Amino acid sequence: MKIVVLPGDGIGPETMAVAVDVLQAVDRRFGLGLQLDHDIAGHDSLKRHGATVTPALLEKVRAADGLMLGPMSTYDFKDEAKGEINPSMYFRKKLDLYANIRPARTYKGVPVRLGEFDLVVVRENTEGFYADRNIESGGSEMLITPDVVVSLRRITRLCCERIARSAFELAMTRKKHVTIVHKANVLKMGDGMFIGECHKVAKEFPEVRVDDVIVDAMMAHVVRAPDRYDVVVTTNMFGDILSDLTAEMSGSLGLGGSLNAGRDHAMGQAAHGSAPDIAGQDIANPASQVLSAAMLLNWYGQRKGKQAFVQAASAIEQALADAVAARECTKDVGGTLGTRETGAAWVKRLG
Repeated sequence: MKIVVLPGDGIGPETMAVAVDVLQAVDRRFGLGLQLDHDIAGHDSLKRHGATVTPALLEKVRAADGLMLGPMSTYDFKDEAKGEINPSMYFRKKLDLYANIRPARTYKGVPVRLGEFDLVVVRENTEGFYADRNIESGGSEMLITPDVVVSLRRITRLCCERIARSAFELAMTRKKHVTIVHKANVLKMGDGMFIGECHKVAKEFPEVRVDDVIVDAMMAHVVRAPDRYDVVVTTNMFGDILSDLTAEMSGSLGLGGSLNAGRDHAMGQAAHGSAPDIAGQDIANPASQVLSAAMLLNWYGQRKGKQAFVQAASAIEQALADAVAARECTKDVGGTLGTRETGAAWVKRLG
């Protein structure tokens, strides 16, 4: 398996270094034959190439089996004419990574206020309210007058159907429960289509229990009783917000892995930002990046029918959970270790 590794900005090089060490550990243990191709994106690429991402990098990623993307300083990148392209958006759009899979679960050893839970948010990734993913040329936010902005949202039957299918296929491997989150009481046509496609796909999975919740009510319900939920499927903007909420409910956004998957490509990506205020201090939590690496291995193993990759992913998740329970982790989740020491402890557990 060939993986392109892009460390990113801010704390990215620190957390990605741990993820690389972990990948190399499971490579040795399970004989995966990993090939890690290191490159740059974000600020480093902007300085060297005049753009945060380049067409040559895209072709390299297309030819690989997977991509590991570190956190990017996306808020800094405002003018695409100056090469300031959002790398996360760029790869999601160019590789058609339509499913953003965001698990959230509690860990022993990490204090939580809302009880134990284990759920996954399955978020549509390529359309919705995101202005950079709705129109072939340009964006879908328009300044009508100096005081009026109109933002368009695109919803298509194809994107609704395929994200629903991703959710139901995932639910079949878990507790066989899918919750559809929407705002169809207001967005009657767009979210009406989304709900309709979800229920159409549901007919192919009669073993799966299905319910649906309006998004504002879901924010209250998931905080009150997160253990009620298993797989949550929703549109892009709602999923972006809900997945950050559920990850933070687990004890820290830094404990949430993230996979962006399409038909032919996938990208493991830390769920958090680049946190430049703590960069270089050896205190960043590498768990999100490591869990995202595990998700990428699992995706590849399932897709290729290679059980060793699935086992390696499971071993990473178990080693991380055991380490957190033993407080072999960073201070933000109850440990006493720095970033590098945390990585070393996890690698040791992986044998």
